[in-house]
Amino acid sequence: MDRGECSLIRAVRGPIMLIAVGTLFALGQFTTYRFSRTWPVLLILLGVLKLLERAAGGRQDPGPNPPAGVMS
Repeated sequence: MDRGECSLIRAVRGPIMLIAVGTLFALGQFTTYRFSRTWPVLLILLGVLKLLERAAGGRQDPGPNPPAGVMS
């Protein structure tokens, strides 16, 4: 995946989460599944989106800063 796909994933993360929240609340209204039992789906969905972002070459952790006075 390239940078364009990474920014696309980042751009749709919010709307996807809102759709998921709405779906879970609708399930709570129309089925026996309540939001108090289905909210972990949000954590799973967020984790999957973060994994996709990492796979697309998202934020690369540069590691810790070198100590003061050390040239890299």
